[in-house]
Amino acid sequence: MFGIEALDLARIQFGFTISFHIIFPAITIGLASYLAVLEGLWLNTRQEVYRDLYHFWAKIFAVNFGMGVVSGLVMAYQFGTNWSAFSDFAGAVTGPLLTYEVLTAFFLEAGFLGVMLFGWQRVGPGLHFFATLMVAIGTLISTFWILASNSWMHTPQGFEIIDGRVIPVDWFAVVFNPSFPYRLAHMATAAFLATAFFVGAAAAWHLLRDRDNPALRKMLSMAMWMALLVAPIQAMIGDLHGLNTLKYQPAKIAAIEGHWQNHGDEPTPLTLFGWPDMQREETRFKLEIPALGSLILTHSLDQQVPALKEFAKEDRPNATIVFWTFRVMVGLGVLMILTGLWGLWLRARGRLYQSRAFLHLAVWMGPSGIIAMLAGWYTTEIGRQPWVIQGLMRTADASSGHSFAQMSLTLALFVVVYFALFGAGLGYMMRLVRKGPVTDEGKQATEGGPGRQRTPSRPLSAADEEPDDSDTPSGRS
Repeated sequence: MFGIEALDLARIQFGFTISFHIIFPAITIGLASYLAVLEGLWLNTRQEVYRDLYHFWAKIFAVNFGMGVVSGLVMAYQFGTNWSAFSDFAGAVTGPLLTYEVLTAFFLEAGFLGVMLFGWQRVGPGLHFFATLMVAIGTLISTFWILASNSWMHTPQGFEIIDGRVIPVDWFAVVFNPSFPYRLAHMATAAFLATAFFVGAAAAWHLLRDRDNPALRKMLSMAMWMALLVAPIQAMIGDLHGLNTLKYQPAKIAAIEGHWQNHGDEPTPLTLFGWPDMQREETRFKLEIPALGSLILTHSLDQQVPALKEFAKEDRPNATIVFWTFRVMVGLGVLMILTGLWGLWLRARGRLYQSRAFLHLAVWMGPSGIIAMLAGWYTTEIGRQPWVIQGLMRTADASSGHSFAQMSLTLALFVVVYFALFGAGLGYMMRLVRKGPVTDEGKQATEGGPGRQRTPSRPLSAADEEPDDSDTPSGRS
C-alpha cells in the first residue's frame, strides 16, 4: 500500500518507540549528574540555593526516570516480536550485553534511587550524597552497555559465525569495538547538553515572568557555563566520530554529504544544502564549497571522500533523509555554541539575567539538545541501512515476517498509547517545571522528622496547583 511494506512499518514502529524512549534516558543521565553536582556544592558551601535546586530537580528526575523505565521495556520486547530473526542470529552478543546493563546499571540505580528521592531527612548527608552519586554513575554505566551493543552492530568484531549464528569469541573486542569510544562520548555529551539547555530554558522562562531569585539565576548560570564548555567539546568529538565512520562505514558518510561521484583527482567539495535524489542519483539544487569536504572529512586537501556511486544500489543508505538529519544536528550544534558565547558576553557585562532577547533565545533553545540528539540518532541508524549488523545481516533478513495488517494495527496502537501515556507524563513534568523552585522547600525537608513539618516525598504531590504567572516565588535564599 502506497509503496510501504510490512518491513517498512516494522522499522517505523521501532523508530517511533525508540524516539520516545531515547528522550527520557538522556535527560535522566544529565539530571542525575546535575543533581550530584548540586548536592556536592551544597555540602561543600552550605549555600541554600543548591539545596533548593536539588529538591526542585529531584522531582522532575523521578518522573522522567519512571517514563524512561516504562518506555524501555517495550524496546526489549520488540527484539523478540518484530525482529526475531535478528535475535536468533545475534542474540549471543546483544543478549548478554543488555543483561550486563540490567545487572550493573539498573540494579545500581534502583538500589539507591529510593534513598536519593526519599532519604533526605532519613539518612546522613554523606550517605545521601553517596546514593545520589551511585544513581548518577548507574546512568552512565547503562549508557556504556547500551552503546556497546549498538556500536557492535555498526562495527562488529570479536565473533565467529557458527551454524548460522554469531558466537562471541573475544568479549573485550566485542565491547570495545572500533566505533564504541566515539559513540559513547558523543551520546553522553549529547545527554549533558540536552539537559543543560532544558535547565537553562526553565530558568529563562521564569526570569521572563519577573520571578527573579537566586535559584533561577543559578540555574541559568550553570546551564550557560555547561553550554559554553561542552558544546565545543561535542563538536570535536563529532569530528573524531566522523573520521571513524569514514573508515568503517564510508557509504554512510557519502550519504550524509549527498556526494555521488568523484571527478578525476579533484578534492571533494562540501555540499551545504541540496536535495539528494535517490532515483536520479544526484543532489539537486546543491550549494557547494570546493575542496572543503576533503578538508573537513579527511583533514587534507588531496584525499577524496568515497562517493555513493562507488557502492551498489542495494548497499546505499537513504541519502535524502540522512543528508538533512545530519544538517539539523550540526545546525543546532552551531546554535548551541553561539548561545554559550552570547551568554559569556552578557555575563561579562553583567546582563545575563536581564537581556530579554537572550532569555527568549534560551527558552527557544530548550528542546534543541533533544532535537539534535534525535537527528543524530536518525543519521546514525538510517545511515547504517540496509544493514542491521554492518556487513553481516540485512534489515530485510532480520524481521519476524509479520503481515502488513498486523504491523499496521500494532503501529497504530503504539501511536495512540504513546501519545496518550507519555504525552500526559511530559505534560505533568512541564507542570513541575512551571511551578519553579520553592526556596523554603529544601529547608523544610532538611528540618523534617518525626512529628515535625516536612514536604511530601512523593514527586507526584509537587504540582497540585498551577503557578500563577503574576506571582513571584514566596521565599528567598
